[in-house]
Amino acid sequence: MPVDIQIRQVKYLNNIVEQDHRFIKKRVRSMLGLKSFRTATSILSGIEAMHMVKKGQLILLDKSV
Repeated sequence: MPVDIQIRQVKYLNNIVEQDHRFIKKRVRSMLGLKSFRTATSILSGIEAMHMVKKGQLILLDKSV
């Protein structure tokens, strides 16, 4: 081995690469749940419900908690 080589004694040498890869893993992991029609239906229903709440299209009853 050449004498000029310095070995870095850092525990997380791949941390920069993992930070870039984190967002890709997040998107792929969420898409793995859409393998069945039932799962896709429930996820899309929840997303649509959140959009309705955000737009104020939800009718709230006086008895709501």
